[in-house]
Amino acid sequence: MKTRFRGLRFATALAAAVLLVAASPRPGAAQDYPNRVIKLVVPTPPGGMADLLGRVIAQKISENTKATVIVENKTGAAGLIAADMVAHSPPDGYTLFLGYHSTQSILHLITAKMTYDPVKDFAPITYVAIAPNVLIVNPSIPAKTVPELVAWAKANPGKASYASQGKGTTGHLGGEMLKQATGIEMTHVPYRGGAPALQDLIGGQVTMMFDIVPLAREHIASGKVKALAVTAPERVAALPDVPTTKEAGLPEVQGGAWWGLFAPAGTPKPIIDWLNAETRKAFDSEVRARLTEQGLSFGLGTPEELAEHVKKETERWGAVIEKAGIKPE
Repeated sequence: MKTRFRGLRFATALAAAVLLVAASPRPGAAQDYPNRVIKLVVPTPPGGMADLLGRVIAQKISENTKATVIVENKTGAAGLIAADMVAHSPPDGYTLFLGYHSTQSILHLITAKMTYDPVKDFAPITYVAIAPNVLIVNPSIPAKTVPELVAWAKANPGKASYASQGKGTTGHLGGEMLKQATGIEMTHVPYRGGAPALQDLIGGQVTMMFDIVPLAREHIASGKVKALAVTAPERVAALPDVPTTKEAGLPEVQGGAWWGLFAPAGTPKPIIDWLNAETRKAFDSEVRARLTEQGLSFGLGTPEELAEHVKKETERWGAVIEKAGIKPE
């Protein structure tokens, strides 16, 4: 009897051990992550807002943990090349992506041949930050408010034009949104990036432009351009005297640049949770205060909140694109 009892106890213990092992995270998941270098892919060149945010994340996680996080700037095709690379990387938490409005909510609506699915191929980690657009005009335009600008454009048919950072950017779609909301006619003048567009606005070659607050604020302060409204639900700390589009009577004219942290789809949840917690910790009060002065605001919520944000942004810009008749190329 004793032998049978000991055998039964051994079998029970063995079964429990098997169940415990099966329920435990796989090797490479929570219990030993991270144990090598984490690469954070930024789809824009060094020096821009995405690069700045990426380096804050990399530096702070490296400082706050024993992990080593490096930034890799991988440019080209408005972020498509970088997004595609991360989407098809192993889902092990060692290749991350600082995706943004273009790669996650716009490109697939205007690009005929996509190489990744912005929803199915990515696991959201956290919505990092947003930089709202600000509607700026050349100082020669006799308008100090959005209603005055609309009245001027209607009284001067054929004269209004707006610069953008390129097709499918929020500057382009913001202009289309303004046209749809007011009925004014404007000529779209696309550029290869925001800097040349802004220079031509300052030079008077174009009438107006939607640019993100961090890039426009110094030119606004110097008087090189006039700011009429910010496309945000509330006034922006960096431009406290500039009204919102809602205050200007155009609550539907919203949007701007935003950035979120993503991993390849299939990345284990314990890794996603670790990255979410550490990224939120990276943006401490000192970092937030410094970047808020530049015109950024922060999300830093759950993965589910980022997923919902991507969905809403896709719906917002999708409606504008459809109404404008912009076709995939």
